[in-house]
Amino acid sequence: MTNYEYDLVVVGSGNAALSAAVSASEDNLKVLVVEKGPQHKRGGNSFFTDGAIRFAYNDLNGLSKVVDNLSEDDLKAIELPEYTAKDYHGDLMNVTKNKSNPSLAEHLTGKSYETILWMKEQGVQFQLNENQFFEKDGKKAFWGGLPVKTVDKGIGLVKSLFKKAEENGVDFWYASPAEKLEKTDGKITGVYVNSEEHGKVLVKTKSVVLASGGFEADKKKRMEYLGKQWENAIVRGSEYNTGDGISMALEAGAVKAGQYDGCHAHTTDYNSPKTGDYSKPGDIYKKSSYPLGLIVNVEGERFVDEGADFRNYTYAKYGKETLKQTQQKAFQIYDSQVRDMLRVEYNLEEATMLKADTIDELAVKMGVDKENFLETINSYNDAVQDGDYNPSVKDGKGTSGLSPNKTNWALKFNKGPFYAYPVTCGITFTFGAIKVNSNSEVLDENEHPIEGLYAAGEMVGDLFYHNYPGGSGLMSGSVFGKTAGDSVKTYLKSKKQLEV
Repeated sequence: MTNYEYDLVVVGSGNAALSAAVSASEDNLKVLVVEKGPQHKRGGNSFFTDGAIRFAYNDLNGLSKVVDNLSEDDLKAIELPEYTAKDYHGDLMNVTKNKSNPSLAEHLTGKSYETILWMKEQGVQFQLNENQFFEKDGKKAFWGGLPVKTVDKGIGLVKSLFKKAEENGVDFWYASPAEKLEKTDGKITGVYVNSEEHGKVLVKTKSVVLASGGFEADKKKRMEYLGKQWENAIVRGSEYNTGDGISMALEAGAVKAGQYDGCHAHTTDYNSPKTGDYSKPGDIYKKSSYPLGLIVNVEGERFVDEGADFRNYTYAKYGKETLKQTQQKAFQIYDSQVRDMLRVEYNLEEATMLKADTIDELAVKMGVDKENFLETINSYNDAVQDGDYNPSVKDGKGTSGLSPNKTNWALKFNKGPFYAYPVTCGITFTFGAIKVNSNSEVLDENEHPIEGLYAAGEMVGDLFYHNYPGGSGLMSGSVFGKTAGDSVKTYLKSKKQLEV
């Protein structure tokens, strides 16, 4: 029988897992990554992301150190609000209703910029985020603290990290789900793996990083923790994120943490695939330009304030509101005043689009309650207030007397042709996980670290509640993944010194 021994076993193969593996392997540790899915379905949820990543770039100078090949002319053509660690922290605490664990929030926001620079050193490339600016007087006016994304979206991100990990000598086992942790004298000493290639084996190890995602792809767990209405929700990412790592950690003495009835959800095309399509990654089915238009349900009525804030701060919760509607369905509607301003995903062949020359005709094509719909539009148009329309700032151009009002970016819906995009709710990741400290150490019921056990990514509980600032999921994976790898190096060095 073959004996398998490693300094570190990483469970999962997304951004968080790979960041941990790369960080640990920098010290020539012997690292194994075990992935539940086959090789062609590796990369976790990160594979499906648009690549937008939030960090405290501070100012244009800070941004220029991250995005390559920005000329002087390029920089002069950019309008970019400052975004400090304090700003990021404020956004995080605001959207989570101050529920985010202070030490975890501080770690994420305070370490974001240096982690981005570290990612760049590992070969990850960054570019300006084309979905986060509007052209204004010949300049690119950025908004919402999210001006950067990874080159080639999430595919490019994980491709770069896989390449670096392989260069550093990291081993990968695919179709190899981890099933149980071995714990001896209070320390993690192994992982039981059911590998298609290697069989059911115990991999002996001095440390483990759990980074295998939440339970979003497990229908039973969604219904148990989130509610029965989540039974048939579209899973926007990996089909393999079924909460295995959480279960393994709890069995080994970890405790639950975070909002188990909360999740990141997004409005997605009503005809999206039921789970992430590996042949069409890159988050192409989402629909994020709703602040420029209106959202109505099949009754023909509005149900959210589309202009409450930039989409970065509302999209993760508006998906859940869509789930509450009849048929779990809604329509984003736009007129020709804003159609050319919509994000790239609205122009893809995968986008379901209804087009009509009149509002009456649009109602018929949508199949909504026509009388209610026309009343909704007429009431909205009558309620639109005067003001300067500017989608690159919260312009205060709203409505008056409606419930709900539209707070910003309210233009009358009256210029044909008109467009409707049917949407539903897609779940991205769950907020409930396990208790972890800012060293990425997994904690027991006494808040003591379980020796040799770490977690990162979606498995960090007590960080996101109710909502999250767009781009923070990837950043959290990178920060806590790198931190886990760094902590493993420190732990193994101290362990070696004690043995000597």
